Amino acid sequence: MPDHRQHRGVHPEDRSLWSPNRLPFLQSAVQDMSWLLGHGYASKSVLKLVGDRYNLHARQREAVSRCSCSEQRRQARGSRQLSSEAVRGRPLLLDAFNVITTVEVALSGGVLLAGRDGCLRDVAGVHGTYREVEETVPAILLLGGFLQELQPSGCCWLLDQPVSNSGKLRGIVLHLSRQQGWGHTAELSPDPDKVLIRGSEVVVSSDSAVLDACGPWFNLVRAVVKAHVPDAWIIPLGSCGAG
Repeated sequence: MPDHRQHRGVHPEDRSLWSPNRLPFLQSAVQDMSWLLGHGYASKSVLKLVGDRYNLHARQREAVSRCSCSEQRRQARGSRQLSSEAVRGRPLLLDAFNVITTVEVALSGGVLLAGRDGCLRDVAGVHGTYREVEETVPAILLLGGFLQELQPSGCCWLLDQPVSNSGKLRGIVLHLSRQQGWGHTAELSPDPDKVLIRGSEVVVSSDSAVLDACGPWFNLVRAVVKAHVPDAWIIPLGSCGAG
């Protein structure tokens, strides 16, 4: 059946799943999972244990998993995170699907999750196919405009080549870059995570696996949402909040 949704990340059960009375249980679940991860337990088994204990819906389990991390990893990520001022004059490499979809969710009124590492994540995700929505162009304009204010030496938007419509999204990014005079580039890669991890540029992503293995990184989505989407629906699951 064709997907005719025009917005990203809005789920019919979200008002119930993220109601204020459930927040303490979800925060406790994140704390429990993070503690167990820090003591060497496997993430898959930990998620089942914690999810069953708190009787979590599948969407809530995914959220808890995305927001959890051991204290050691939280501190390691924080030690390599750059401020806006530190980005100036340095080349940036963007995890494009990651940052675009999260800002699309923010603009559409969908749920954003604030994790223990201070990153904002969504529960929408891209699973093999990317579908342009009404918020796609506004999201790219917000991201690109904010990046220009940082004055980096260059910006490259890296997209997953295997994802359907990645070429179309690359075209949109390049068109807007020319239109706005950003001078950004956009590239397709068969495995963007490897490029992000091994590159010498400052990484822009909230992907946990990338943040655990990359060098210096910048929390662009959090900065953009804070500055331009003040009424975003943020669920503070991690101790760091959205701040």
